Amino acid sequence: MSYVIDRRLNGKNKSTVNRQRFIRRYRDHIKKAVEDAVSRRSITDMEHGEQISIPGRDIDEPVLHHGRGGKQTVVHPGNKEFVAGERIPRPQGGGGGQGAGKASNSGEGMDEFVFQITQEEFLDFMFEDLELPNLVKRHLTGAETFKTVRAGISSEGNPSRINIVRTLRSAHARRIALSGSSRAKLREVKAELERLRREEPDNFSDIQLLEAETERLSARIHRIPFLDTFDLKYNLLVKHPNPSSKAVMFCLMDVSGSMTQATKDVAKRFFILLYLFLKRNYDKIDVVFIRHHTSAKEVDEEEFFYSRETGGTIVSSALKMMQEIMAERYPANEWNIYGAQASDGDNWNDDSPICRDILIKQIMPFVQYFTYVEITPREHQALWFEYERVAEAFADTFAQQQLVSAGDIYPVFRELFQRRLAT
Repeated sequence: MSYVIDRRLNGKNKSTVNRQRFIRRYRDHIKKAVEDAVSRRSITDMEHGEQISIPGRDIDEPVLHHGRGGKQTVVHPGNKEFVAGERIPRPQGGGGGQGAGKASNSGEGMDEFVFQITQEEFLDFMFEDLELPNLVKRHLTGAETFKTVRAGISSEGNPSRINIVRTLRSAHARRIALSGSSRAKLREVKAELERLRREEPDNFSDIQLLEAETERLSARIHRIPFLDTFDLKYNLLVKHPNPSSKAVMFCLMDVSGSMTQATKDVAKRFFILLYLFLKRNYDKIDVVFIRHHTSAKEVDEEEFFYSRETGGTIVSSALKMMQEIMAERYPANEWNIYGAQASDGDNWNDDSPICRDILIKQIMPFVQYFTYVEITPREHQALWFEYERVAEAFADTFAQQQLVSAGDIYPVFRELFQRRLAT
């Protein structure tokens, strides 16, 4: 199999338009390659670009051409073995398959077109059609951010924002207004001069007077400048407040002894995907990281993903800390509150009902959306079934999914945060 690799330089972004058109055309191939890449990547490699391969048959374009036309009769001399319509038997011993073998001077294969998508393009495909559910503008922070919008035409402004069409239109209108009477008078003088030259060619005095008047009126018209400062028009740009919603995402991760290293890696990959999604798609959002075993602790990003602390399992400790932080720093009437929890499902038996009560009474009434991801290939335990009761009470704002391997992360993530149609 041969490969065609696109190594063309993109000097001054000359091929950007063609690249965007190419990406739009082969969106399905690229999207599938991105989904495959997410499932096989390591934690530190999650946000890099990707190499995409497209089969050669899919980049062929239809070509219109003239056929031979008419009825063609061809005689192949020496053909004594085959006649029209006869079936040719398959060669003995198979053949045409793929696998190890010696080189050959015959056969056929399939070319592939290979190109590299950038980090931005990779993340665009990864988070396409995803959003935080139920986001509302509970508290506007428009005083902090602004966006520049068009606000009509102004007579003063920056030369780089000059409106050429409006400027020339204004100049043309000014010249017509200032020279209108002179042009009308000039037409009358020219008509009279032409009549005298035709009917009274010997009347030199009147002809000279009209010629002098013609020159005076023409000079007066030409003295009007083609462009004046009064004509200059500029595009007016003003800054409008850009109100945005305040949102916070609570990330709760189980780091107890029952969580194996493989399970922790899957949980970290899920939260890294969530973190990239939040930071890329939302400007105004806080992320609170909480790790827990028998006790919960609010940590920074570095400690959340790379700390090796471990212990027993009391899941309610993380939920209690989330509720306390909500009450202290994120009032529900001002913030859109979201939560994402990852665990292997193991919990102290008497603690699972406590988790259910905390969620139903103290957390779910105040959050926009809460997701629980259980990372285990085994049967569900008490915590899962208690959370099912939470899902029954808050069907629109609570979701739970199971992860078995790293390959399940991206499909589950898309299902949890898929853009929903407005109702």
